[in-house]
Amino acid sequence: MAVERVLSQEEIDSVFRNLRDQGGDDDPAKRAQPYDFRRPDRIAKDQLRSIHQLHESFARSLSSSLSAYLRNYALVNLVSVEQLSFMEFSQCLPSPTCLITLSMRPYDGNAVLEINPTLVFPILEMLLGGTGKGVIRADREVTEIEQSILENLYRLVLHDLKDAWSTVANINFTIESFKTESQLLQVLAPNEAVVAVTLEVRIGESAGMMNIGMPSIIIKMLRQKFDLQWSMRKSESTLEEQARILNLIKPATLHIDARLNGPTLRVDDLMRLEEGDVLTFDYMVQKPLDLTVNGKLKFKGSTAALGRKKAFQIQAMHRPHLEE
Repeated sequence: MAVERVLSQEEIDSVFRNLRDQGGDDDPAKRAQPYDFRRPDRIAKDQLRSIHQLHESFARSLSSSLSAYLRNYALVNLVSVEQLSFMEFSQCLPSPTCLITLSMRPYDGNAVLEINPTLVFPILEMLLGGTGKGVIRADREVTEIEQSILENLYRLVLHDLKDAWSTVANINFTIESFKTESQLLQVLAPNEAVVAVTLEVRIGESAGMMNIGMPSIIIKMLRQKFDLQWSMRKSESTLEEQARILNLIKPATLHIDARLNGPTLRVDDLMRLEEGDVLTFDYMVQKPLDLTVNGKLKFKGSTAALGRKKAFQIQAMHRPHLEE
């Protein structure tokens, strides 16, 4: 026969109190992570570091290409790689400026290349035979004729950019349109996330900024290719890389000593030595000598003669883990 029992209010409160105390660490509010719904395409920090290294390579390549093309010393430095909304990216650009919309085939999306007027007009003067050192007005729009003169420069930049990205994915950057005002750009939604790459370009006495904006959603799609690229790079350690390191250290000099290590002697005893005293080293004739390289024991062997010169014959490598 079942016995029914009604719990008192105090017993019910006690049950809920115990459950709350036991499950306090599982409170969903404590496990919640902040999420910005305006930027759903933000990429991981480790991938951002990979993109930083990729564009460092692009900056070095572009330095050489610009120097050869303009016949003037050019230096390109990577300033920053960060994630912004497209609105923030466009608001950071000067006005007027030189804006190029780029397709990213075979991927569906557009990137933006911006070159500051403080850089564009000195380059135009150099291409037209000038030195680029004079005072140049940089607060006007680039004309259609000037745009056509700059097309080879744009192709040069995009060629090096494609080569830098080829280690991750084969992206074909091609020019779609030219703009002079950032407000006219409508390639992305204002709140869409972009990876903004900022480079400083110095050509002779002129300097200016170059900015590249790429949709984060496309770069996020390439996450697996980024991981594959860097894992392959870490594991490769190719013969070419080993030969390069060897060539770098070949000119290094090393100090080599052959030592007869015997018993130690206190300074006090050394100071009391007199003429006629005998020191015993207790070192067997058959025992090999130690050969140190820069103070570290590396080999064991014996002294020898090579013509009229003294030499050391190596008998074995020092292996401390075998001797212990």
